[in-house]
Amino acid sequence: MGKIAFIFPGQGAQYPGMGRDFYESFEKARIVMDSYEKESPGLLDMIFSANAETLMETDNTQKALYAVESAIDAVLKSGGLKADAAAGFSLGELAALASAGAYSYLDGFRIVSARADLMKKAAEKTKAGMLAVLKLDDETVEEIASRFPGVYPVNYNAPGQVVISSLEERISDVEKEVKENGGRTMRLSVSGGFHSPFMDSAAEGFSEALEGFSFSEPSIPIWANLTGELYSRDIKGTLSQQINSPVRWSKTIMGMAGSGIDTFIEIGPGTTLSNLIKRIDKNVRTFSVSKAEDAAALKEAIGC
Repeated sequence: MGKIAFIFPGQGAQYPGMGRDFYESFEKARIVMDSYEKESPGLLDMIFSANAETLMETDNTQKALYAVESAIDAVLKSGGLKADAAAGFSLGELAALASAGAYSYLDGFRIVSARADLMKKAAEKTKAGMLAVLKLDDETVEEIASRFPGVYPVNYNAPGQVVISSLEERISDVEKEVKENGGRTMRLSVSGGFHSPFMDSAAEGFSEALEGFSFSEPSIPIWANLTGELYSRDIKGTLSQQINSPVRWSKTIMGMAGSGIDTFIEIGPGTTLSNLIKRIDKNVRTFSVSKAEDAAALKEAIGC
């Protein structure tokens, strides 16, 4: 067998009640998530009991996703599963860094909380949303976006799938253009136009907030959304720029596969990243761990 990578999803993957079975089934998950509850009282009730609309609010989404993903990560590692590399999609990148020991789980939660607050405030300044564009190549999507002020290609997910951030007032026009070019669209369950200039103030504020935290050298290679390549030593700079820059996910996965990784384990709710990876490289294996039963199945499947 080749190398294993842990990958962590971002906003849009959340759903009400996610992670409850891990919390109820594994002491390790309870220890991790209870530490976040002490930091942010009411967090667990929000994750386990809030409706989809409440969970979609940026500050709630980011804290909830990080809490669940890092708890599952802790459970898998306590069971002896180790990764050779890691990456995360947008918010998931912060969970990947925690998994690699760049900071503690709890410091990671504090960092995510600061990030979420800043991004929420930035999103409130401008009415914007995100739209997945399917069945068109990157260049065509870029050309369509260039026709409209306030429209930006931001997430290069996989061949034939690019996400744009757009002013709400432009979304209908973009949808029409995409349809006329033979593509289709799907609106995302997020509350802002992320990874675009709409987030410039959040990126600036996050850069300042990160100065209050200490970072360690990651124990395994981490791949960056910002470049689609391995993290440089400037973790703080890369993290802050990530907020208002495109996510180079397709490039990331191709690079990881090229480095010898042949098994990707998605840690957190849903199977979005696993599905994207299958489109990017059909020669690698993917597994998803979002429920407690998945952990046992994974251990049996990969033999560790």
